[in-house]
Amino acid sequence: MEYTVKKLAQLAGISTRTLRYYDEIGILKPARINSSGYRIYGQAEVDRLQQILFYKELGVSLERIKEIVTSPSYDGAKALREHREQLLDKRKQLEVLIANVEKTIASMEGRIIMTDKEKFEGFKQQMIEDNEAKYGKEIRAKYGDDVVNRSNEKLKNMTQEEYEDVARLEDEVLATLSEAFANGDPAGELAQKTAELHKQWLIYYWSEYSKGAHAGLAQMYVDDERFKAYYEKQPGMTEFLRDAIHIYTGVTKK
Repeated sequence: MEYTVKKLAQLAGISTRTLRYYDEIGILKPARINSSGYRIYGQAEVDRLQQILFYKELGVSLERIKEIVTSPSYDGAKALREHREQLLDKRKQLEVLIANVEKTIASMEGRIIMTDKEKFEGFKQQMIEDNEAKYGKEIRAKYGDDVVNRSNEKLKNMTQEEYEDVARLEDEVLATLSEAFANGDPAGELAQKTAELHKQWLIYYWSEYSKGAHAGLAQMYVDDERFKAYYEKQPGMTEFLRDAIHIYTGVTKK
């Protein structure tokens, strides 16, 4: 079956403007343009649009989606299986949060006593699952399953006070990085303070700290667009953080 822009947009629940934009950026081209100048989409385009929307739902950027679906090695069936696993992971996250909410309600109604640790278990589990979905494959390939599993276990066992400290440190790293970047010197006092704060933040997650691993992680921030997007509040900021950490650790990763 074939569809015009309007009909495909209605079918998929998106705007015609979105489809035209996908055409412009080359992520989803129509099968053909008819004699009246209308874009016409066939079954292959419908299937690709479904994949694009799956990836969007999982929080993948359009730039990354384009790389995936236009790759010569792209396997639609394999992608669907991966989508299924990721959606199952999301369902587990929701189930944990729902259980946490139900326990909180029961606690407020006086039916059970809920510890402070239990109050944050759902949020910590969701953080672990989110990180696994976004970065798990790369992190496990780089550091190994044992290191990642120990890190996840450490996060699960955080006290409420530690959990709050982590959030505070995360905000402080970003704020100090912004000030340091404005000064422009990765070896400067503010930049080195940023690297030290970043180390303190990492220690909450890592079972053991090493300068080499810290430097390697900083390089990964630059090399992987998903990591880079978090720190890149201004162009060049992620590279600046990497340089500051490399100076701080005395380790340079190429």
